Amino acid sequence: MFRHSDFMARLLGRSQGLFQKDFEIFHGQLESRVSRCRILVVGAAGSIGSHFVKQLMALGPKGLCLVDPSENNLVELVRDLRSSDMVFPGDFSTVSIALGTPMFERFLASVIPFDVVVNFAALKHVRSERDPFSTMRMIKTNILDMAWWLDELERTPPQRFFSVSSDKAVQPASLMGASKAMMERLMFLASRTYPCSSARFANVAFSDGSLLHGFLRRLEKGQPLSAPNDIKRYFISHEEAGQLCLLACFLGGHREIFVPRLDQNLDLKSFADIAVLLLQDRGLEPELCRDEKQARAFARRRDPQDRRWPCCFTPSDTSGEKPYEEFFDAGETLDDTRFENIVVVKGPPVHEIRVREALTGLSALFDSPHWDVEGMAYCLGLAIPELQHLARGKNLDEKM
Repeated sequence: MFRHSDFMARLLGRSQGLFQKDFEIFHGQLESRVSRCRILVVGAAGSIGSHFVKQLMALGPKGLCLVDPSENNLVELVRDLRSSDMVFPGDFSTVSIALGTPMFERFLASVIPFDVVVNFAALKHVRSERDPFSTMRMIKTNILDMAWWLDELERTPPQRFFSVSSDKAVQPASLMGASKAMMERLMFLASRTYPCSSARFANVAFSDGSLLHGFLRRLEKGQPLSAPNDIKRYFISHEEAGQLCLLACFLGGHREIFVPRLDQNLDLKSFADIAVLLLQDRGLEPELCRDEKQARAFARRRDPQDRRWPCCFTPSDTSGEKPYEEFFDAGETLDDTRFENIVVVKGPPVHEIRVREALTGLSALFDSPHWDVEGMAYCLGLAIPELQHLARGKNLDEKM
């Protein structure tokens, strides 16, 4: 992960964490609640989950179980924690399994119910929509597996349930965004008997698999930087993402979604501008190329001493990409008085019949011998009528 503090301060436009003041104000309340709870974290070893876990450990949980299908990432997280000054609870365990598998079902049946359940397991890339098989995997993880789990927890309800959402869930233009909106609605059903909260936030700068993380890999390999020049996004750090999720999990009420207080005029950044800023940080300057072919050719013949670096910045032309993201829409109630840099969103009542109808349709489609993206979009639209799927016939795998 990229950690150059001076560069991150310039990128984010702030010298300290966005939620640092809120975290300090409510630290005692967080510590009191965490210390009384046995906590299950699913998707614990990912970019956001691991930072959540590190900050959670510092608050002294009564018990902690970390679940993640990536055995390597889970091992590295534990090694990182063991090599720090963290005090481990006596009740600590890790399990390398995935949500939605028979192993996960057996696991839940074998353990004492947890006080707090936290979920970071999700497919988060619009790139997942490149084919019906990847799209169905996203729907299964983000919706079908979540629906089963949420209903299963009704048997022995936890004190709190938290699952991370996305800014792409607001007025979604992609099926990924619609899947996160559907996840929110499943959590916030009127029939739900335990409190569920969430957080929507911006891109986590240099998180695994992100375009910014890709910039670092391209530089390592001497390859061109490629980015859309008409797409703007909000960015937060890994630490900020972990803090926002902690605050939302332990201080959020039922059907509350925590979002960062950011300024559209000051905090929206274009990927092309960030690429230039990263090059400048390394003593390089962009060599603007007209297309990917020219950029690759420049990279092949570039002298290592040349300060110019090939860049291809073009308008976005792939499915599901909005020019900018939003944290809430007009139908949601906002409370901007409780925190310094967090706005609390209270979603409108969920239409349970439509959500269940969409869920039934997606389940039937999953069990059918033929999968098609159009059918998935139709089913999602039953519960997410605001979905405006931008299907342009081109996906991100076709771009450099």
